[in-house]
Amino acid sequence: MFSDLAVFTGNAHPELAESICRSLEMPLGQCDVFEFSNENIFVRILENVRSRDVFIVQPISSPVNRSVMELLIMIDAFKRASAGRITAVMPYYGYGRSDKKDQPRVPITARLLANLIETAGADRVLTVDLHAGQIQGFFNIPVDELTALYTLSRYFKERDLAEVTVLATDVGDAKRARNIARQLDTPLAIVDKERMGNEETVSALSLIGEVDGRHVLIADDEILTGGTILAAARIALDRGARSVTAACIHPILSGGAAAKICGSDIEELVVTDTIPLPPEKRDPKITVLTVAPLIGEAITRIHTGQSVGELFQ
Repeated sequence: MFSDLAVFTGNAHPELAESICRSLEMPLGQCDVFEFSNENIFVRILENVRSRDVFIVQPISSPVNRSVMELLIMIDAFKRASAGRITAVMPYYGYGRSDKKDQPRVPITARLLANLIETAGADRVLTVDLHAGQIQGFFNIPVDELTALYTLSRYFKERDLAEVTVLATDVGDAKRARNIARQLDTPLAIVDKERMGNEETVSALSLIGEVDGRHVLIADDEILTGGTILAAARIALDRGARSVTAACIHPILSGGAAAKICGSDIEELVVTDTIPLPPEKRDPKITVLTVAPLIGEAITRIHTGQSVGELFQ
């Protein structure tokens, strides 16, 4: 068993790291992580970590490439400081969409990132709702994948909505949407979606299922430009839906996505804080749920050698 637990963070999402530490009733570890004028990143650990069980909280969020380098350099710093075990806590795994070769002569960047994290010296990974489950297989170290689906489901259960249909944004996301539908004991519908090349545009072709006269909950793992959510909402309303609410785990909301969604007929957007939501993207229509207690409990279980899977049973 390793000695005492220590949680540190880079600059990607310090608010989440602080919330996790509050749930653990312990202080956040002290370290300096900053960038020199030549854009080189520097890390200095300000306390003894020898033989300690270290967890580094760093989602791969905007600015993505800086977040990646901060994480890798922090892992290297803790390894050289003789940490007993290093766990990379990535609530959002960036580059997760690049998990396969879907075009000629393209990289599998999700695998490359996994290799970099291992080479830097991480002993295990803790993450939340990977874009594709097979990303776990890119690692040769243990990976614990948590899910925030129960956090979202609990929120909607408390609202006690009647006549709800959960709508999956595409066939590939049907399993995730089905899990939410089971939690809420509601029917499931699926949008037949086509993505137009690399242009980040979406064309919703048809809808499988019944939404006429029902409140529709659109569930997705992440929202990038908002095109998928807006296309799904449009076809649901065209088919007679009474209202549309959207939910996602990772609110990337690049460009003007937040403004487009909040300016649409979608009544509410429910997200989690796996990545930070800056003030310019906040809106009264957006509800943010925290995953800090979930991650905190997983960290406790990993540190004490308990089952993480039992969290979801």
